[in-house]
Amino acid sequence: MTSCSIAVVYHSGSGHTRVQAEAAFDGAASVEDASAHLISVDAAGQVDDVGWDLLDAADAIILGAPTYMAGPSAPFKTFLDATSARWAEQRWCDKLAAGFTNSAGLSGDKLATLQQLALFAMQHGMIWIGLGLLPGNHTSGGSPDDLNRLAAFLGAMAQSNADEGPQLVPPPADRRTAQHLGRRVALLAAELRTARAVVAEVGS
Repeated sequence: MTSCSIAVVYHSGSGHTRVQAEAAFDGAASVEDASAHLISVDAAGQVDDVGWDLLDAADAIILGAPTYMAGPSAPFKTFLDATSARWAEQRWCDKLAAGFTNSAGLSGDKLATLQQLALFAMQHGMIWIGLGLLPGNHTSGGSPDDLNRLAAFLGAMAQSNADEGPQLVPPPADRRTAQHLGRRVALLAAELRTARAVVAEVGS
């Protein structure tokens, strides 16, 4: 396969979403034909020039933010808004996209954040990749240790108790769920890049 690039871009207020981002990065990096990059959005919603270059060159972008007040954190929304020039040129069109989010509550209206991230990707003409897992922990035989224990489909969700630090939460199940998402995106990006290379070669 032709090597592909996966960018995991995220904002984290207290470190919990950073843990989730690192898990998604680990999942993407585990794919032999993919290179993964972790890009942090700072408290002012800024990404450095190297980060922008990695995002522009990526075959897939995985977006991550904590859910604050029923949506992405303000710094991450500032980052999203800063892509408007790229949106106007459709520079990210046909890249793969996926998302993850974290909150203190089991629900915490995390779906609203994932929906906003997906709509952002659609405006850019990107191709959204869902979690691709059946729900976990939804029967009497289930467990909080199940993959996808929060039963998300649009992206990866995590829950972190507000009074515990990122060394403890999000719990292992949520970390493994984010890792699954990163690996899924990287595998699909590698396949798509190879397919596009074949089509280009045949057409030349």
